[in-house]
Amino acid sequence: MPRRRPGQIRADSLGNHRTTDARPVIDGLSSRALSEIIRLEHTRNYLQPGDVSTAVGLWKDYVHQPELALWHDYEWGNVHWHCCGNPLEARALLETVMQAMSPRSARELRKIVTRSDAFVNLASRPYDVAGR
Repeated sequence: MPRRRPGQIRADSLGNHRTTDARPVIDGLSSRALSEIIRLEHTRNYLQPGDVSTAVGLWKDYVHQPELALWHDYEWGNVHWHCCGNPLEARALLETVMQAMSPRSARELRKIVTRSDAFVNLASRPYDVAGR
């Protein structure tokens, strides 16, 4: 029976480790918060690896659309959300994740999400001030 080379054994065992591609990338979060997100994604049955970073990206992209597109989505919905992800569901998922995190890490994630939330609220603020 042929003997396996040590290099082949190491190559086989390295395949079991996570790669850097599987790690969430969210600008502005500390490594502590990112590791907590990784832990949550592996321990919660409603999360898959990469869901939180995808949700942050969906929400950021959605709020930076023109106001007319946001209004259209609010009134009639968007038929493309079934394939590309629903940003409103992504925002709800982010809220659930922030509640499951430790206070310190949740504060970091909330700071990022609040920036996007504020961007949406700036577009509607003049209507609220005028009383309409």
